[in-house]
Amino acid sequence: MKATVYVTIKQNVLDPQGTAVQGALHSMGFDEVGKVRIGKYLELQLDTADRGEAETRLKAMCEKLLANTVIEDYRFELEG
Repeated sequence: MKATVYVTIKQNVLDPQGTAVQGALHSMGFDEVGKVRIGKYLELQLDTADRGEAETRLKAMCEKLLANTVIEDYRFELEG
C-alpha cells in the first residue's frame, strides 16, 4: 500500500521560508504570487493490506516523527 503524507506549517505560525520564497519570486517579476507556505511531501510504501491498520500506523508515524504537531498539520492519503 502506498501512503502519501503532506506536512504543512499551521496557519497561525509564521513561515519565514515561505516569506523568503515569496520575496524572491516578486524580485524575479512574479508579482501575482501572494502568500507562500512551505511544507513537506513524503511517499511511504507500507507492507500491509489492512487499511485500518495502515491508517493507525501512519497517524502514529506522523505524530511521533514526521510532523511537529505543535507547529505543523498533517494529512495523508492511502492507495492500494
